[in-house]
Order: sequence, then structure tokens, then C-alpha cells
Amino acid sequence: MTTTHQPPFPPPEPPPGHGSGGGSSHGSGAGHHHGPGAGAGHGHQAGGGHGRGHGHGSAGGHGHSHSHGPAAPVSMHLRKVIAAILIPFAAAVGVGLVVLWPGGAPPHQRTGVGFDRQTQQATVAKVVSVSCKSVNASGETPTGDTSTAEGSSAQQQAKGTCKKATIRVDTGKDKGRTFTEIVQPDQSRQLHEGEKVVAAYEPSAPKDLQYSVADVNRRFPMALLAGIFALAVVVVGRMRGLMALIALAVSFMVLTFFILPAILQGSDPLLVAVIGSSAIMLIALYMCHGLSARTSVAVLGTLLSLVLIGLLGSEFIGWAALTGNTDDNTGLIHGLYPSIDMSGLLLAGVIIGSLGVLDDVTVTQTSAVWELHEANPSMGWRGLYRAGIRIGRDHIASVVNTLVLAYAGAALPLLLLFSIAQSSVGTVANSELVAEEIVRTLVGSIGLVASVPVTTLLAALVVAADRPGPEQAAGTAGAAPVAVRSGRGRRRKR
Repeated sequence: MTTTHQPPFPPPEPPPGHGSGGGSSHGSGAGHHHGPGAGAGHGHQAGGGHGRGHGHGSAGGHGHSHSHGPAAPVSMHLRKVIAAILIPFAAAVGVGLVVLWPGGAPPHQRTGVGFDRQTQQATVAKVVSVSCKSVNASGETPTGDTSTAEGSSAQQQAKGTCKKATIRVDTGKDKGRTFTEIVQPDQSRQLHEGEKVVAAYEPSAPKDLQYSVADVNRRFPMALLAGIFALAVVVVGRMRGLMALIALAVSFMVLTFFILPAILQGSDPLLVAVIGSSAIMLIALYMCHGLSARTSVAVLGTLLSLVLIGLLGSEFIGWAALTGNTDDNTGLIHGLYPSIDMSGLLLAGVIIGSLGVLDDVTVTQTSAVWELHEANPSMGWRGLYRAGIRIGRDHIASVVNTLVLAYAGAALPLLLLFSIAQSSVGTVANSELVAEEIVRTLVGSIGLVASVPVTTLLAALVVAADRPGPEQAAGTAGAAPVAVRSGRGRRRKR
């Protein structure tokens, strides 16, 4: 810090200065001075902010400045470089959507199994208690070893009290028709009068057996919960939250109208997942975070991480001989559409499942590097990378733990069955059903971890390599000493 002697009269007002392109410039009216007089200067930056200086008297006063206003965008040079990468990529995604667009799911003959059943809405009109023995079709008392689950259930059905429910069909050609349902005392779902249910319909069955209760109608509580979620997002996020909800709706549309039907039509699941995920990524990120260089860097980081996830997933799914056909649902899909590559469908699920978490990580890391540059424009790309990666390490620890626990929570009933069977960890991990989840979790987590250094490095290089225009360069040259001084803080005289 230099000390200058001021004359006893106020100094003339200095000319206005220009701020740096980073948006954290200092007006030329700001300064550090000591002396018997007090001075005040004002400066303005080109980016829409303003600077103000404060002077103090002989007590050792000092001046400092503040800048306000939106961050200046990166230079035209970098925007051209980013556009040269992303525009061809977006064009390729658009071409892929057009070429692979399915035009709807292919028709098939209904099996009447699982989700592949005809259903109607119905209401429980009446419920009465009856003796389980009186509604036993065979007329004989069930026997069995009560130490087993089957034997215990048989005894309850023989001696317990059952419910006889009368259900009224509310939709379809049989609207108003009623049928009865016997509810056993040990059944997990107990019917109540006035309850809305979903009735399965099988036209080929005898008339008195065509309808049965398939599930409870949960439309109202689910819709109410979705409304509360949307309201909370809009109230807290405001316009950004509204755009996020719109992006979420668009993502579901891409999934419903492109990804799922295209796979059912016989297209390569991996190719469909890559194109669909890329379309979701481009729409969601730019819609939520705006069309800017910062968002473009996050898109590039997400894209590179998805490529890594695809390569690792393809290699290890093949190496571990995972078929992707491990439960009733995947077996039904394979039975209806034998041409579908089930292992490719598994890989597609890994890519789509990792996309949402990747968006969060890449956007956060890019924003962190940008804010670090705003706070200290003099910091080079190495300094920005080191500071950003320190933030990223905390992010990695929390997000990976979240991802693993999410998969473990989804597979909790399966893990509980293995625990009851007292199977060893190695036996459990070697089973295909669990191995699929392990590969899904680890491949997604590796891509997630890799996205932090990749995105941080991209953001640091982009910000540090920015080439300011003539006006920005002039402002930067005039404001550089102040920026460095303000970044380190005021030095204490020794």
C-alpha cells in the first residue's frame, strides 16, 4: 500500500472507470489514501455496476469500492468455441429423434397377467363379516402344519372371520354391475365400505369370475401430493422453480412418447437411451438454467460423464453375464416382445438413472467455479480448479452415499429375504438379481465421481481462457491492481 500526501482542499472528481468483464471490477473513484484530508470518489463500471470510494482522515483511513450488477458473459470467442461443439451435438440428437421416432407402442394380445390386464374403476358398496368356514369352496376344513406360513394361513381361514365385499363397477360397458370379493383375515389389503378400487377384467373367464379387485385407487392422494410438491417448488424457486417443473414434464414426455415406445418397436435400447437422455439433458438444463456459457459447460461435463457410464456399463454387464431378465416384469416384457435386447435394456436403465444425479453435480460444480472467478478474477485456471475440486469432494461424498442408499432402499425386501435365508455376503452379491443392482450402483457412482474433476476442469479452463473484448480489456487493465488487492485484503503495516 502506498501513502500519498493530499492537499488540504478536496481533490477533483476522478474520471469514471470501466469494470472488468468478470463483473467484480472496482470503480476508479475507489482508492486507498492517507492524509489530513478526506476524499470521496465515484466510478462506474461498464457492466452495469457502480463503484464507490470512501476516504478517511489522518486517523489512518482507507478507501474501498464495491461493484454491483449482473456478471458479464464470456467473450464472443469462447461462445463460438462452445457453440461449435454443442450445436453439432444438438443437431445429431435431433436427427436421432426423427429417425428413431416410434409413433406409438406396437399393439399386442393382452395376457391378463400383472400390468397387462384390462381394468375398470370400481367402488366397495358393502362389506359384511362372515365365517371363513362358510365361504370355503371345498366345504372341508383346511389342514396343515401351523409352523409354516401356509399351515398358519390355512388355520386362520378355517377358524377366523372373513369379509364379504360387494363391489360396484363404475366405468366401462358393465357400469353398475356388481361382484363379490372374499377378503381373508390375514390378507394385507382389507377392503372398507366406500373405498375406491381398481377392478381387473378378464372377458374370457366365466361371467361371475370376470371381475376381481386388483388394487386400491390411489389417484386422489397421489394427485394431492404432486400438487403440494409443485406448489412448494414454485413458492421457493419462483420462476426458476416453474421452469424446472416444465422441464420435468418435458422429460416425462420424452420418456413416454420416445424412449419406451422406441424400445418396444425393437430399436437398440442403448442407442435410444443415449439419444433420449441427451434430449432430456439439453432441454432440462437450458430451460432451468438459461442459455449461457455456464450451462453449456455443465452440458459438456454431463455428456462426457454419460459416455463414461455407457462404456463401463456395457463392458461390465457383458463381463458379468447379466441378462436383464430377473423378475416377473422383465420376464413378461421378454415374453411379449422377444426381440428386445434385455441386457441392452438394463444398460439403458443405468444411463437414464444416472442422468438426474449427474445434472445436479455438473451444474453445482460449474456454478462454483464461476462464482470463484467472480470473487477473484485474477485467479488462474489452476487456482480455480483446486478451489473447485475442494468443493467437489464434499459433493462426491454426499451424493455417492445418497445413490447407494437409494438403490439399497429400493431392494430392501430382496435383501431382507437373503438375510432370512442366512446367506453369506458373497452368495448374495453373486446372485444375478443383486449383481444387477451392484453394477448399476457402482457404474453410476464411478460416472458421478468422474463428473466432478471433468466438469471443474472444463469450467476452470473456459473461465480462465476468456478473451475479453477491447472495452473489457481496457477496463480490466485499469482495475487489475485493485482486484488483486481486494482479493487479498488490506495489508497491515509493520
